[in-house]
Amino acid sequence: MRKIIVSEFVSLDGVMEEPNWTFRFNTDEQNQFKYEELKACDTLLLGRVTYEGFAASWTKVKNTVAKGVVIPDDFADRMNNYPKFVVSTTLQEVSWNNTRLIKGNIVEEVTKLKQLPGKDILVAGSCRFVNTLMQHDLIDEYRLMVFPIVVGKGKRLFNDRNDQKILQHVETRTFRSGVTVMTYRPQR
Repeated sequence: MRKIIVSEFVSLDGVMEEPNWTFRFNTDEQNQFKYEELKACDTLLLGRVTYEGFAASWTKVKNTVAKGVVIPDDFADRMNNYPKFVVSTTLQEVSWNNTRLIKGNIVEEVTKLKQLPGKDILVAGSCRFVNTLMQHDLIDEYRLMVFPIVVGKGKRLFNDRNDQKILQHVETRTFRSGVTVMTYRPQR
């Protein structure tokens, strides 16, 4: 069965919203890490807000440069061409290449998606959706890219509606910028 990998940019104080604050820490090694992560997956699963932001930006990105940041050669092609599933109760249609809308029973639809053949499924951003996945034990791995900054305000990754979850530490990786990636799996 495919795994659902949640990969998030998070500040030291837990904020994950509007991560423009990450750009000042950007390094080639972090870009390579994100590229390898994307290559290990073949499907994107997104909430509405992240989908709208990604669709608006990635469709305009030509390979190698995005907002002045150097990215691996086919990163944009992968983002634009991978199958994408967006979970939304408000969207009526989706226009980004290879995107399908999930409007029904989220747990049932995501479980079916995990059972399809293929590589792992990557979830980025999508705070509200990630919390729903977590409540239903559908996340197989958390990759938290923690940036050495206190943002002070904004949407936090984990909300107060979640039950206690115990996670098993898998790996920690630190980049020259001071950014760390902490990888956890649910303890089942």
